[in-house]
Amino acid sequence: MDRTEHLLLALSAVLVLGTAAQWIAWRLRLPSILLLLAFGVCAGPLTGLVNPDDLLGDLLFPIVSLSVAVILFEGSLTLHLRELREIGMVLFNLLTIGVVVTWALTTGAAYWLLGFPLYKSVLLGALLVVTGPTVIGPLLRHIRPVGRVGPISRWEGIVIDPVGAVLALLVFEAHHEITQAGIESASLQAIIGLTRTVVFGGGLGLLAAWIAGVALKRHLVPDYLQSPVVLMLVLIAFVASNSLQHESGLLAVTVMGVVLANTEGVVLHPVLEFKENLSVLLIASLFILLSARLNLSSFAELGWRGPLFVAVMILIVRPASVWFSTLGTRLTTRERIFLSWLAPRGIVAAAVASVFALRLGVVPPAPETSAEVARAAAVAGSAIDSSEAGQTASLLSAPGSGLVPATFLVIFGTVVVYGLTAAPLARRLGLASASP
Repeated sequence: MDRTEHLLLALSAVLVLGTAAQWIAWRLRLPSILLLLAFGVCAGPLTGLVNPDDLLGDLLFPIVSLSVAVILFEGSLTLHLRELREIGMVLFNLLTIGVVVTWALTTGAAYWLLGFPLYKSVLLGALLVVTGPTVIGPLLRHIRPVGRVGPISRWEGIVIDPVGAVLALLVFEAHHEITQAGIESASLQAIIGLTRTVVFGGGLGLLAAWIAGVALKRHLVPDYLQSPVVLMLVLIAFVASNSLQHESGLLAVTVMGVVLANTEGVVLHPVLEFKENLSVLLIASLFILLSARLNLSSFAELGWRGPLFVAVMILIVRPASVWFSTLGTRLTTRERIFLSWLAPRGIVAAAVASVFALRLGVVPPAPETSAEVARAAAVAGSAIDSSEAGQTASLLSAPGSGLVPATFLVIFGTVVVYGLTAAPLARRLGLASASP
């Protein structure tokens, strides 16, 4: 088999395995994410059928980056402002109090359990505040929750991604400034970075939403071009925002989706249907690629502390975050219990962890880890170029570089635990709709 045939086989395998995993999961009434991860591991480290490095090469950088932007935008199209009348206070608390509690407790767990230095612990705590729409969406489809918990989970999973990415960036830049110029300069740079993120990300998101709204309301675009034009604007907003301020692209596409979804007179059914179908394929492909390039031996360096860290994240950190965030609200105890048991991490957490592990400075490249850099920089919108990635690609083998394995362990652990138990818990609490 020549190289062209091998690449065609691998590319087809990604799409076939992704679609097959979701169909089998539907038939067996299992969360699709579980089978996607299992299929990816089988296709990658176990059999070598799919090697994302060999398959996509330099294209891995833009493909994964733009895919995550589309997924986040599609999710934000389902967010309706009228839902905030019921869940606004809870959501605000989760995005403020909940983020602080999660950040603080995760930092402590990383410092005491994993033995990370304080700075790396703070950075890990910052990036693990996120919950991913790539995981939340399929899980909610599987669970079919009723009442307020569905909208709360959906809003939190989408809106918190830009928050976590920006928070991790601010921590990294603040540490760099402290070591170079002191605390005062670090504080100033953090304020400037946050301001630029809000201005550029929010501004470009609003502008793109306004252009799309005008084009759709005034029928300036024929029906068959509506979805491609909206997709074009999403990608332009994402790339332009990231080029002006790192990590702001996620905010731009989120703002664009929320504003467009709540613009009166805009018919979004064709666009939403197209984006939903596209997102299903993208999520499947991304998870196959994510797990296919996993280096299973990288988890050995964490030892028994790794699973214990995941257990703390699930049993202590998330429940504490939810209960502190919902004090004084009208949520019932059953709703609090369910929200305490739903915080899976996804691709954005993996990407941001990899980018900042790269920036921390590690040893020269190892072939088995070079794809990590490309995919990570792609998702997080990093400005790291391919030459820099090639020089510092050994993220998992460097001494003390446990940031990436710890994050991946949390991703896999939370997906497995929540994927297997969230639906039965919701049914037991009376918060899941009957089977269709």
